[in-house]
Amino acid sequence: MPLLVLLTAYAISVAGMVLIPGTDDQGEPWRMTFFHAFYFVSYMGSTIGFGEIPYAFTDAQRFWVMVTIYLSVISWLYAIGTILSIIQDPTFKRAVTEQRFTLQVRRLRDPFYLIVGYGESGSLLVAALERRQLRSVVIDNRQERIDRLELENFSFDVPGLCADGREVHFLREAGIDHRCCIGVVALTDDPEVNVKVAITAKLLQPRLPVICRAESRSTEVNLASFDTDYIINPYRVFADHLSIALRAPSVHLLYRWLINTPGQPLPEPVHPPRGLWIICGHGRFGRAVGQYLAYENIPTVFIEPRVDRAPSNAVIGRGTEAVTLREAGIDQAVALVAGADLDINNLSIIMTAKALKPSLHIVVRQNRRANDIVFDAAGVDQVMQAGRIIVWRILPLLTTPLLSQFLRQARHHSESWASALLAQIRTVSPSVTPLVWSVTLDDSEAPAVYEGLQTGDKIRLHNLLCDPSLLDHDLPCMPLMLVRGDKRYLLPKRDLILQSGDQLLLCGAPKTDRLLSWVLFNTNALRSVMAGERRPDGYIWRWLERWRSVNTPE
Repeated sequence: MPLLVLLTAYAISVAGMVLIPGTDDQGEPWRMTFFHAFYFVSYMGSTIGFGEIPYAFTDAQRFWVMVTIYLSVISWLYAIGTILSIIQDPTFKRAVTEQRFTLQVRRLRDPFYLIVGYGESGSLLVAALERRQLRSVVIDNRQERIDRLELENFSFDVPGLCADGREVHFLREAGIDHRCCIGVVALTDDPEVNVKVAITAKLLQPRLPVICRAESRSTEVNLASFDTDYIINPYRVFADHLSIALRAPSVHLLYRWLINTPGQPLPEPVHPPRGLWIICGHGRFGRAVGQYLAYENIPTVFIEPRVDRAPSNAVIGRGTEAVTLREAGIDQAVALVAGADLDINNLSIIMTAKALKPSLHIVVRQNRRANDIVFDAAGVDQVMQAGRIIVWRILPLLTTPLLSQFLRQARHHSESWASALLAQIRTVSPSVTPLVWSVTLDDSEAPAVYEGLQTGDKIRLHNLLCDPSLLDHDLPCMPLMLVRGDKRYLLPKRDLILQSGDQLLLCGAPKTDRLLSWVLFNTNALRSVMAGERRPDGYIWRWLERWRSVNTPE
């Protein structure tokens, strides 16, 4: 409408200037052309005012100019005011933001993951993927979270939109059917949204892997009913690893060493004690911990403030009072779980329990990542933060799927097997968590090796592990698993003959993968490690080598 008003005002003004006759400098009748009329109205309407052109106006023309001045000024005031109000309108802002987001996603040419939910776990996951040079596209229904995303100092832009993940058109705008989308992750705290995202992804793009957060058994069952690829319940995951730490501490430590960020100090083993455990809170977290402790034949006593949620043998209370903890049997207990929904209550439980019995093994639930400093100062033995647990579980699925397969196999091995493997890992990465990566022996990830295998070369595993810069030394890495078709070989022997298509899971010191890439991509480097001596590369160097061999006296 503002543009229509301006066009109408200018059309009327130009038409009047053309139709009203004037006189030239000789006193002869003269009329303006459309060009001169439009030129005059243009600078007059903007109040610049160059004067009467090309000849002095008659009174009739001057009268029409006065009409035109008021008409154009009023039209411009209306148009500018309307345009400014449109720009400030929330709906218009929303439309512009949505269009900009859609264009950002369309321009993506690198593989990316669609992440719905940018809360505690979503923000951690996006940051972890960014450190691995993997792109993300984010949807969240809270604008302050999207604002926080835009303020992050990432090495590349992460498109984000404040939108309801249940709406299909928002998911499509976020690239769920984009050719570069390689996975969908639903991490909101609303199970309805997560289920809707999973269903939409499975119907629109069945090829995409879908990972969903679920914090209740009913949500897990619902997601599993339509073949969601990975369902992660952070409370059950933590409780499961707590039971592993009780049964096989070395297996639990192996998980932590292989999944943690490479280059961090090696975590120390956790040794939860056996005996009476007190669990404060019979919510989702408390129930999961109690269930897995029961699998390990650990006796438990619950403290729960809500009578309708408390089990039959529970002590009614919060656990923040000494009398409640004594009633639960803290004098005989060896461990305590603070699993309330509020961090302040959990901290109060910890302080009260430690004052009554300092030797307790303390497990605490941390609900907000902003309270990291406080929980670190509390000196607890184990902290369960749902966001970190979720990312800890998702990252291997997205970045190194073979690692998840290896860990599933490893948990069924003995404590002595895991302890021996930890000792081997420490030899290649003595003080920091190792780098874990996978390699497929094909023409894209290992072209030199693939070419050699295709031509009939017998390439053994130890050839790849040889340092190409120091042929009498091995790289600081070790093989964890080899996958060949449907078979999986844990800790394969170093003299194993490789085949095209083999998948290797390796771990070693940080940046070792770059040295290994030299052998995987460079044919001359591969020949050198296989022969155990340096081979000249290039015509001139090969000619010099032949000349030297001929002219060197025996």
